[in-house]
Amino acid sequence: MRDATDALVLDLVEWIAREPRPYAEAIETWRTSCPRLTVWEDAMDRGYVARRPTADGLRVTVTADGERLLREHGRIRPNAVGLKLS
Repeated sequence: MRDATDALVLDLVEWIAREPRPYAEAIETWRTSCPRLTVWEDAMDRGYVARRPTADGLRVTVTADGERLLREHGRIRPNAVGLKLS
């Protein structure tokens, strides 16, 4: 990871991997007013998380790239089916 923002992006992806989150909850939890701390935007721009419509409303889920990021940093087991965190 290059800097503190990258570490926070990894934390965000791991948090969402535990269970898909309602969009409103994800934004409320990870919102920041600091223009230098763009955790949510960085995770979206890098393709680690995505917004998906569901019957319960908009949910935030981890993408295949996000799952790969978690594996590369030892945040999930390499042989896990789905996004089971170790």
